[in-house]
Amino acid sequence: MSTDDLAAQQPHLVDVVVIGAGQAGLSAAYYLRKFGIEPESGFVVLDHASGPGGAWQFRWPSLTLSTVNGVHDLPGMSFAETTGTDAQQVPASVAVPHYFELYEKQFELPVHRPVHTRVVCPREERLRIETDRGVFAARGLINATGTWERPFIPHYAGAESFRGRQLHTKDYRTAAEFEGKHVVVVGGGISAVQLLDEISRVTTTTWVTRREPEFRDEPFTPDIGRAAVAMVEDRVRRGLPPGSVVSVTGLPVTPAIRAARERGVMNRLPMFSEILPNGVKWADGTVIDADVILWCTGFRSSLDHLAPLHLRGPGGGIPMTGRLATQVEADPRVHLVGYGPSSSTIGANRAGQAAARELTSYLGIGE
Repeated sequence: MSTDDLAAQQPHLVDVVVIGAGQAGLSAAYYLRKFGIEPESGFVVLDHASGPGGAWQFRWPSLTLSTVNGVHDLPGMSFAETTGTDAQQVPASVAVPHYFELYEKQFELPVHRPVHTRVVCPREERLRIETDRGVFAARGLINATGTWERPFIPHYAGAESFRGRQLHTKDYRTAAEFEGKHVVVVGGGISAVQLLDEISRVTTTTWVTRREPEFRDEPFTPDIGRAAVAMVEDRVRRGLPPGSVVSVTGLPVTPAIRAARERGVMNRLPMFSEILPNGVKWADGTVIDADVILWCTGFRSSLDHLAPLHLRGPGGGIPMTGRLATQVEADPRVHLVGYGPSSSTIGANRAGQAAARELTSYLGIGE
């Protein structure tokens, strides 16, 4: 559909549009319905993927339920009840989409997919949401687009000259494709450590991070979780970009990490300063030859479609308010869930509920 066609099209009027049908989006939709807003006539859910599952459906096959960093139940339905007795060995990319599909059916949450949201613009008392499947005019918006579509790779001098392969966590499928190649794994998060361990079982690796990783030997406690959420929440309330939760919680020392340590895999090096055609180079002149650079350097929030709303503040982030920091300070009609403190699966549930309650109250709709 061309830009002219969209401009001429009569928009579909609804109270609320939810963009994204991952954990946060489905949670928000569940609570909108619970608070008396009817799907289709009162709210619609738009999702860019061809099927249920959010970002989970795109994860690498070796990420099973035994290695994934937790899948929290969506409100009203247990995840465990949808998996079999041998669930721990099932790929997360299979189990979680199956769960989400059952959830959408159970609570009659019709999701329009695949729908690509191009842009959201202010239009007096409504928000105009332009997509490749039509135009919507909403009184309020719950944005749950997550981060998967915006992988982040920092720029280093010489990156364009590298003759080997560069890829991001998002592109990873299996360690077997790196056999016989030396792989430099960049990043200090959970995914970096998991993939480093996996790849090191089939070939040689070098691990580099920007700062010294902090490992957590003690069990993950509610207090640690609350501290991490509080840190990120404070940042977004002050209009700063969300920080890394791992910087507060540390990396959990799993049996796999202990085994990798014994194999000598966890010998971390500081970040290199330059990329050469055949490897990487440090400021002191040290050079390591490499065939592959795997950037496990995280993601950024997928919010480009909201640019016309001018939500960002001088701190570089979006100043947030509301009970759980889901409401955009500059425009109370807009809530961001799965952003900042609600980026975890358990945080996404609570954020979905808070956003649905606060937005329906602000708009004067529902129960």
